Amino acid sequence: MTSNSSLEIKGLAYAYPDGNQALFGVNLNIKRGERVALLGPNGAGKTTLVMHLNGILKAGLGSVAVGGLEVDTDSKETLQEIRQRVGIVFQDPDDQLFMPTVREDVAFGPINMGITGSDLEDRVMEALVLVGMTDYADRPPHHLSFGQRRRVAVATVLAMKPEILVLDEPSSNLDPASRRELADILRSLDVTLLMVTHDLPYALELCQRSVILSQGTIVADGNTFDILCNAALMAENRLELPVGFEPRK
Repeated sequence: MTSNSSLEIKGLAYAYPDGNQALFGVNLNIKRGERVALLGPNGAGKTTLVMHLNGILKAGLGSVAVGGLEVDTDSKETLQEIRQRVGIVFQDPDDQLFMPTVREDVAFGPINMGITGSDLEDRVMEALVLVGMTDYADRPPHHLSFGQRRRVAVATVLAMKPEILVLDEPSSNLDPASRRELADILRSLDVTLLMVTHDLPYALELCQRSVILSQGTIVADGNTFDILCNAALMAENRLELPVGFEPRK
């Protein structure tokens, strides 16, 4: 693996126990600091791919390496390190927020890494500063708006200081102001970003590079603007721009 890679996937193939083949020899290299959108229709294999990044699923064939460390689902120590390096923010923030206060939610991961005392408090506050939620540290997460909860969910992952931040449909269910605020936050982060999304304008806004996954294989990998302007490629992969949205404008 090259030293400047955050993520390197080689020949990744996977079939579910029922025999459904979800991935067919996927190859993908993401450099440190890159921002990449993972696009594709429902059923393309995007979620299956993401679940290999932190060892939730075990590769049938091929390999996945994060920051030079290969994912090994048979090694508890390696998996623990990988799950620190790969921060996944789920589509529903309530899947990640379960403690009485925002502070405790953000502290949960670092505590499990053995971080305590002033170091723990520094981690928590640093993550909350990054997402603009320091004033809400002692609030119950369920008292926050949906957009605020999503920002706290991002903070819970940032507190682990991941190598790569993976976001599953980050703009879904956000009002326009929350959508813009999250975009500003994501632009400000010094981290490798992989964004799984159907929101093509958001992909164009935040990710210079896009990858299209279709039927378990990567069918396009290039500049986001160029991909969104390729009408034939978009149609072939059931990707549609919102009515009135024109990338060239």
